[in-house]
This record gives sequence, structure tokens and C-alpha cells, in this order.
Amino acid sequence: MSSTIENKAESVKPYSEEGSKTKQIATMFDNIAHRYDFLNRSLSMGIDIIWRKKAIAQLKELQPKTILDVATGTGDFALEAMSLNPDKITGVDISVGMLELGKVKIAKKNLSDKIEMVVGDSENLPFEDNTYDAATVAFGVRNFENLQKGLTDINRVLKPGGKLVVLELSTPKKFPIKQLFGFYFNNILPLFGKMLSKDDSAYTYLPMSVNAFPDGEDFKKVMTAAGFQRNTSKSLTFGICSLYTGVKA
Repeated sequence: MSSTIENKAESVKPYSEEGSKTKQIATMFDNIAHRYDFLNRSLSMGIDIIWRKKAIAQLKELQPKTILDVATGTGDFALEAMSLNPDKITGVDISVGMLELGKVKIAKKNLSDKIEMVVGDSENLPFEDNTYDAATVAFGVRNFENLQKGLTDINRVLKPGGKLVVLELSTPKKFPIKQLFGFYFNNILPLFGKMLSKDDSAYTYLPMSVNAFPDGEDFKKVMTAAGFQRNTSKSLTFGICSLYTGVKA
């Protein structure tokens, strides 16, 4: 159960120990929305695009017709998921600023009839039970105020047999990648992030939240507690990112 897995990331907040993490996350992403895509590409050196393609590949066999993209941000994952030729993708996020930018990107690709962007909280999704064939979360689960509650609500809106695919940053375990990445992630990335985003907290919060997050087998245990079965985890790029899948019973 969740009580056996400590998720220290739930107490890591961008701005203050006081107040709701959800509200602070929304404010943070509203603040950096205008630079988010540029920073993502630059600070990950474009590797995040490869990770998204690997995640989408996990859904090819299922061929879902309805997909929910939780913590959709500016819609990168939703746009990538169009390669699966679904009937409808719904992107949900708590940041209005990120969603507005996403709507512009979607409109430029003439996909507004296929991808809908909705304001909503991952822990209280505004959708009916058993609605979606698949759900995705890319780099968003460590921002949940309550991880198990968020995963449980995703499970609720999936149809029986529906599949969840999660991408999340993780901490490499092996020498020398652990040491090299740790130095970059904890020192270089926050410095450049602050300079480019003009938000002093956002890219300090990033390594703090990743370092505190229960990855690998620990995350799979939370997925199980949230109602998912046949859970898998796979390390990508020397353990910098992890890819998880699970199926609703």
C-alpha cells in the first residue's frame, strides 16, 4: 500500500513549504510556460523527443481510440500520440498558461477537432468512469500532490483493459553516469533554467522533486496500490528517465 512507499516528492514544493503543492505547481508552470518548450529541448538536448516516441510505441498494439494525456502541458505528448491515429485525445493540466500555448500549437497543425485541452486536476479528473482506452503522463507524476490518489483517479477513468503509460525523470544508479548526471542536474541545469525562464524556483524544484521521487520498483508498487496490474518499468538513457506501463483490471 502507499503507506509502505514514502514519496518525499509530495512535500517538495516550488515556492514555499506552506500552502497547496497543486496551486504552486500551477503558478510555476504559468510563469515558465512561454519558455517551457525551448527549455525542454535545450536542457534535455532533445532526448525527450526520443523518450516520447518510445512511450507511444507502448500503445501501438492496443491501438486506442480515446486517449487521456494527464499533465499535458503544451501538448507535446498529445501531438506525438496522433501517430496512433486515435479518434480523440483529451489533454488535461492545471496550468492555464501551458494549455493556452498548447491550443495554439494544436491549431497550427489543424488538429483542434482531434485534441481537446481541458483545465483539470489529476487527482480529481473531470471525466466519467471507464471513459478512455489509454492514459499517458509524461514528466508529470512527481508533481502530483498525492501520487497514489492521482494514479487511482486515472485508473477510474480508464476502461477495463485500458493501459497507462508513464514517463518520468529518474536518478541514474551506476558509476560514472550517476556522478556526471548528478553534477549537471543539480548544478548546471538549475543555473541555466533560472537564466532562461526568469523563475528562480522552477529549475531548483526540478532536481529536488526528481531526487525525492520513488522511482523503479517503488513506483510500480504505487501503481499496484492504485489498481493497475501487469506493471512494468524500463530505464532509458542510462537511467535518466524511466518508462512505466500498467493495465486496468
